[in-house]
Amino acid sequence: MISVNSVTVSFGGYDLFDNVSFLVNPKDRIGLAGKNGAGKSTMLKLLAGQQNPTKGEISKPNDYKIGYLPQDMIHQHGRTVYEETATAYEEIQRLEDRLKSINHDLETRTDYESDAYMNLIHDLTDIHTRLDYIGAGNREEEIEKILKGLGFERADFNRQTSEFSGGWRMRIELGKILLQKPDILLLDEPTNHLDIESIQWLEETIDQYAGSVMLISHDKQFLDTVTSRTIEISNQKIFDYKTNYSRYLVLRQERKEQQESVAKNQQKVIDQTEALINKYRAKASKAAFAQSLIKKLDRMEIVEVEDSDTSTMNFRFPPPALCGKIVLTVEHAGKVYGTKRIFKDANFILTKGEKIALVGRNGEGKSTIMKMIAKQTDFEGVIQIGHNVRMGYFAQDQAEKLDQNKTVFETIDELAVGEVRKNVRSLLGSFLFGGEDIDKKVRVLSGGERGRLALCKLLLEPYNLLILDEPTNHLDIRSKEVLKRALLAYEGTAIIVSHDRDFLTDLTEKMYEFRNGQVKEHLGGITEFMQKLKMQRLNEMNTKSPFVKAKEEAKVVKPKVLPVNDEHEKELKQIKNLVSKTETEIARLEAEIKIIDEQLSDSAQYQTIINDKETFAKYEQMKKQLDIEMTAWENLQEKLEAFKV
Repeated sequence: MISVNSVTVSFGGYDLFDNVSFLVNPKDRIGLAGKNGAGKSTMLKLLAGQQNPTKGEISKPNDYKIGYLPQDMIHQHGRTVYEETATAYEEIQRLEDRLKSINHDLETRTDYESDAYMNLIHDLTDIHTRLDYIGAGNREEEIEKILKGLGFERADFNRQTSEFSGGWRMRIELGKILLQKPDILLLDEPTNHLDIESIQWLEETIDQYAGSVMLISHDKQFLDTVTSRTIEISNQKIFDYKTNYSRYLVLRQERKEQQESVAKNQQKVIDQTEALINKYRAKASKAAFAQSLIKKLDRMEIVEVEDSDTSTMNFRFPPPALCGKIVLTVEHAGKVYGTKRIFKDANFILTKGEKIALVGRNGEGKSTIMKMIAKQTDFEGVIQIGHNVRMGYFAQDQAEKLDQNKTVFETIDELAVGEVRKNVRSLLGSFLFGGEDIDKKVRVLSGGERGRLALCKLLLEPYNLLILDEPTNHLDIRSKEVLKRALLAYEGTAIIVSHDRDFLTDLTEKMYEFRNGQVKEHLGGITEFMQKLKMQRLNEMNTKSPFVKAKEEAKVVKPKVLPVNDEHEKELKQIKNLVSKTETEIARLEAEIKIIDEQLSDSAQYQTIINDKETFAKYEQMKKQLDIEMTAWENLQEKLEAFKV
């Protein structure tokens, strides 16, 4: 459990948070919401201990383990993918070394009744519990499962991490955190570099995760799937909703409407009171009454209506130019880079008005075929553009390709022609570039601003074929929804690559999956496609991989060694004594914990207990100790059973 108590964070005289408090409970699934700059990433850094609050405190148990994945981080090189991922088990190595030391002590000591001996037993039990939890016994299988879930092939395991892009190295870091199984996962935009399959796998992993999770994401469906609590950061305060993102939006709107209603009624009272004050202030006989009204106004707590960031893009694609019925024909198309084949024998025909999605894991060729269609790379086979087709191409790195030294206005103005050129300022305004923003250099824009500017360029001509490769990158949830509505209303033809399932839902009628060098057609939408993938993955999980099989076959099972007869009675007596002591300790701990549980369930006493650091720390320690004693008791019972064999 993490307790955020009256925390304030200030930067240069400005309060990012002002006296905020909340609890992160065991197994919580929390999504952080709020506009850009509200402080979501800062909150994760505070909880991770990478930043200190200006005032207040963040408390957690001493042995509480935190796994934090920031948006940007420094990656280590010099290891293979497998070796780097295996560094997640450094804790296991430390615990195993400690285990050897304890076992040696237990073998050589004879003070079985002493407190020191009992402490060694407790330490032994604690270490075994932790090793079981973090999967010490099946490291190779766990590493492979995590890496494959994140999209790595077995052939990648022995490749150097330096051979991979920043996005793939970020997956390795995420894999290491998941293998460490901390008490809480703090994830800042974890889906940014994941494909659809890996996002679905991460959802299932989080669902089964034993600890707590707090995350930031612009993927609406991901938030709805994995979170059951939403903490909104707004106007330096937090608002806690016990629900997922979509339901939070509804409740947030209801709260704002209630605030506006209360504020409106309060303003009526204020206006009436001020009118009475003005009426009686000048009359000597009513001066005291007027003063009492003034004091009443001074004491009144003004209801504040939250400032909502309602700014959002507002645009429609221009009507497409007339073209033939067949917009695009692809026959036996393929691509080879050097000695590596990406895919082969792709075949499909795209007719006027169709909207299709290209899906599959990263690196399978989706962006490559987009470049092939746009004539930006050579290829095998035939790709034929239809009669009078005018193509608009949005590359995955389109935002990064913008001229850094030009202003926002210059970027659009130099490409605009005819009537469009007369309305450049209005066009930029619809993409949230107003006032002085249009004179900003591209190099100072945020990722989201560059993404909007790159999209704006697609409105400069009446294209009848749009090729959009990850157009939602860097866009917030509202901007994605605006882009989706514009595409739904677009009368032309579109090919879309996206890993955002909410964006693709109801947008495309057909999918083409790129997998293992092949291109396969799927009729239906993204929901049906994801269901097929899930069933396929479940079938694969039932078959053990050759990698894990080889490891298992290499293991030699050691025969169980029973106690020597001469020592049998002595050891049996020692174990029975330990069982008795453990049962007594369990009974004591359960009784004391029950008392505090009853106090916590009483709303009148809850806050007092939470604020009493000493009592609350003792409560947490007793719960941990109870777990240790229970595990010790179970292990001792197993030993007793062994004596009966």
